[in-house]
Amino acid sequence: MSHPNGYPTVRLRRLRLSETARRLVRENRVCCDDLIYPLFVVAGRGVRREIPSLPGNYHWSADTILYEVEEMLKLGIRAALLFGLPESKDELGSGAYDPHGVVQEAIRSIKARFPEAYLITDVCLCEYTSHGHCGIVRGDTVDNDPTLALLARTALSHVEAGADMVAPSDMMDGRVGAIRSALDERGFQHVPIMAYSAKYASAYYGPFRAAADSAPAFGDRRAYQMDPPNAREALREVELDILEGADIVMVKPALAYMDVIYRVRQAFDLPVACYNVSGEFAMVKAAAAQGLIDERRIVMETMAGFKRAGADIIITYHAKDVARWLKEEE
Repeated sequence: MSHPNGYPTVRLRRLRLSETARRLVRENRVCCDDLIYPLFVVAGRGVRREIPSLPGNYHWSADTILYEVEEMLKLGIRAALLFGLPESKDELGSGAYDPHGVVQEAIRSIKARFPEAYLITDVCLCEYTSHGHCGIVRGDTVDNDPTLALLARTALSHVEAGADMVAPSDMMDGRVGAIRSALDERGFQHVPIMAYSAKYASAYYGPFRAAADSAPAFGDRRAYQMDPPNAREALREVELDILEGADIVMVKPALAYMDVIYRVRQAFDLPVACYNVSGEFAMVKAAAAQGLIDERRIVMETMAGFKRAGADIIITYHAKDVARWLKEEE
């Protein structure tokens, strides 16, 4: 006997029986326009050095990075997120805001050859400080307020070099407002800020810290990055960044924090980015290398999960593979 509005009249499997039907009713789709590809820039020339902790990703000098940007653009990925590894470090991270620093020179190099490439720069001091922390250290703590001026100076130097967007990742209180004010005062009102708003003190960052040589020399970053068990606090962080002028807000990491992505998406109307971080990437690569998983299916399922949770933008080391797989599905 049939039930009102139920089985056997309603059979949800009808729309799952073929690939065409599944595609017709698919609720979330990943496309190349969703992707941002992280790139690591180092000093020197002729450098193309694979990063052991991030298979398939490389350290690039300002000249060789052009090859990678060209391939990225051919695949349909238009946006890159630049990280810098300076030749030398000091306590104040002066390489971060050096007009001729590694990121600044890479921006100029890329823009001269590929003006259409959309360049976003990570704004932080951790890769540039001798102590590995994200700001000025006083005693055994990071001093928040004096750090803001250096972060603003870093962002300004990136934009003056030609960056299209800046992305502060340091988690200092007030840094979005400080950067917004610095950019506006110099006539860069048009440059957007993508804030690492809900950035957690996560164990998923290990491979990145090896790649960027940015592990703290002492202590850890739990005094300024978010405590992983907290979700409501993330909404406070996001709201404050929006009030200070953020144009895009980010949740980092992504995979273990899809509930946070969802909460942010439900609470705010701004574009939401998520960072599919190095540990998430490395685990997939390690399992795939042992034949334990189908890498393509796992990655694409994960990307769809980010979109389903509410992310508009996905920063991922899988970007080139995802772009290739999407082309094969066309």
